[in-house]
Amino acid sequence: MAVEINGSYAGNLKTELRHGPSGASMQTAAPRDNMGDGSSFSPTDLLAASLGSCMVTTMAIVAQREGIPFDSAEFVAVKHMRADPRRVDAIPVRIRMPAGLTPEQRARLERAANECPVHRSLLPEIRKEVEFEYGDQVWGMKG
Repeated sequence: MAVEINGSYAGNLKTELRHGPSGASMQTAAPRDNMGDGSSFSPTDLLAASLGSCMVTTMAIVAQREGIPFDSAEFVAVKHMRADPRRVDAIPVRIRMPAGLTPEQRARLERAANECPVHRSLLPEIRKEVEFEYGDQVWGMKG
């Protein structure tokens, strides 16, 4: 299946993006550490957001198909860059899971998250540390 995404340069180190099937649009902006104003997601921010949202979406698909309660989940993804060459170096992701899951359900959902299409598509050199939080664990990203 192919999905067309259209983009155009909007000036001032920004692009306008349009999702072909839905017509939804958004803007990207170069980050402050790379000559931009940081006024929106940068292209590499979208990469980190894609990983977290893909993991949660894939878990939700599995949960729906298998009748696993999955009424809420949240994630924090933190993009770390490196300089030479400039690229994404690491994307640690912390996912807060719904309460009340059995150990088997947890294992199934965690496996689904780590097998999502974005996770599988990223270069192996990009570190993808994933943490799952259950119950009363402290929420937030370390580092």
